[in-house]
Amino acid sequence: MELNLVITETERAIKLERIQKLLIRSGLDTLLLRQTSNFAWVTCGADSFINRADSLGAASLLITPKNRYVITTNIEANRLIKEEKLDQQGWEIIGAPWYEQKDIVSELTKGMKLGADTNFLNAVDLSQEIASLRSELTSEEGQRYKELGKLCAQAMQIAIDAVRPGMTEYEIGSHLMQAAESKGIQAIVNLIATDDRIFSYRHPLPTSKKLEKYAMLVLCGRKGGLICSITRFVHFGPLPDEIRHKEKMVAQIDAEMIAATRPGFTMGDVLRKTQAAYGSTGFPDEWKLHHQGGSAGYAPREFTATPASTQPILIGQAFAWNPSITGAKSEDTILVGVDSNEVITEMANWPTIDVQIGGQIIKRPAILEKH
Repeated sequence: MELNLVITETERAIKLERIQKLLIRSGLDTLLLRQTSNFAWVTCGADSFINRADSLGAASLLITPKNRYVITTNIEANRLIKEEKLDQQGWEIIGAPWYEQKDIVSELTKGMKLGADTNFLNAVDLSQEIASLRSELTSEEGQRYKELGKLCAQAMQIAIDAVRPGMTEYEIGSHLMQAAESKGIQAIVNLIATDDRIFSYRHPLPTSKKLEKYAMLVLCGRKGGLICSITRFVHFGPLPDEIRHKEKMVAQIDAEMIAATRPGFTMGDVLRKTQAAYGSTGFPDEWKLHHQGGSAGYAPREFTATPASTQPILIGQAFAWNPSITGAKSEDTILVGVDSNEVITEMANWPTIDVQIGGQIIKRPAILEKH
């Protein structure tokens, strides 16, 4: 399934209007966007990166009171026009020779007050304000997010199906990477742990260790700029009582977090409920050992929630919570709907744990047992 990247005039207009209002509030005239996340956000899914490890792209956006520019080199300009079709969105493409050192931004913004999403000379840093704007997803972005969630779930299933005892974590990670990339998803986070390493590290980079019985696979998959997060576990043989208990308790915590993620509350409200949930399940200090997630969108976490967070929860926003108890974890990406929340990385036919929160049943992923 390919993501539907059809751009609507409404989506573009909403984002440009938000930017203009931000500039007015900040007393600025023009905005420079260099981060790949913001490039994708404003262009409704276009890619400006070459090196995935670099947060700055090979092209920048410059929005002035009268014009909208894509500033890049002659190396990138042709692709941005022919494949990303940015000229059809109304952007003027400036593809300067790669070997020239011209300060195009200064030339185009002379006499103007400049804002930017990075630390840029003579510019006001608006990176946090812009991250807040882009976390408010449009309906079109929500639809693309749902499609991405399905693709990430499918990629995770393919990778899990390939896992066998005796594989190294590198091999498991390669299956997850291949499954994602085959669907056009960039696996920007690919964490693998097996057996005792699951109990030792919250962010386990793959190693040459071979799987004996227990494996954790973590994927943050990006396409069209949007990013979904998903974690799953597989255990070969009967699940030990300790892990089974932790699996149920972390499912309870995750379900309470999802239920609490509703308009009218803040991210801090959710975290305070999370602390209480850890306490009621018998693990009062485990929340301190790893962040619990937060709002998602064009970064794995636009904002990581703390008990002091004041960001309001809005309809249409995405969240990826990831509560963990040493040896177990629960993580999916959700969209906040008008009446309820939707888990967009739900995996078909995956075993689940039913958690009752008030009058609703929230299904959370169990550990897949293979015998």
